[in-house]
Amino acid sequence: MAGAPDLFVVCKKCGSEVSPYITECPYCGTRLRKRAPKIERDGGEAKPREPRRKVPRPKLRPRPGREIPGLQGDAFGRPTATIVLVLLSLFGYLALAFVEPFDVALRDLGGEPWRLATSAIAYDDTWVQLAVVLAIGIFGWRLELRHGPVLVVLLFLLGGVGGNAVAAAVEADPFVLGAGGAAMALLITWVLPDLLRERRGEDHDADLIGVAVIAVVLALLPVVNDEVSAVAIATGVVIGLVMGLALLRSEANR
Repeated sequence: MAGAPDLFVVCKKCGSEVSPYITECPYCGTRLRKRAPKIERDGGEAKPREPRRKVPRPKLRPRPGREIPGLQGDAFGRPTATIVLVLLSLFGYLALAFVEPFDVALRDLGGEPWRLATSAIAYDDTWVQLAVVLAIGIFGWRLELRHGPVLVVLLFLLGGVGGNAVAAAVEADPFVLGAGGAAMALLITWVLPDLLRERRGEDHDADLIGVAVIAVVLALLPVVNDEVSAVAIATGVVIGLVMGLALLRSEANR
């Protein structure tokens, strides 16, 4: 049969017929070949092993993200937007060493519009700044790794600047400093998907107890400091819920 292995080979020294799968003649000890061919058994029949073909290794592609279209995170990237927001908040705190809080706080919407920006990065109380900026740093960082910098900046503008604007429009005698609304919006947006996973019994990567502690601290800031607006904090909660539900809906449609 064509392609079938030889049933035997002849020793060149003694002329004996021997198996093709041995390296030395059993009769005279003559070396027949350096290495015996490998064999495979198929149905009890021995046959030489065919050369192994190289199977191309599959190339791993990133799994499609669970982001809103246009928002893509990088799990191994640097949270640049969050770092910038934290540094701006620290700069705003240091700037109060040279100006009065009254000069940068948001008093009304009919005055200087630049106060919308300065009020969101200025803090007159060290402990308030620590709580708010720490929350912005933690949840902004986690959201940026998940969904990219655009979402973090958007939430800061809506929750911080927008929350302060709502407070100035609603409160009778507003004097708003800090971005408590932004911190709450970032927290709610980040934890809402994991809360629903916890409810469904699915795995998640959130420390819900730690998140709850930070949320309670942020919610109590208006009680201990008049410069933190309860309206701004509530606005941040609403924005976080809306954005978190939007992310969940985007994830469900994938």
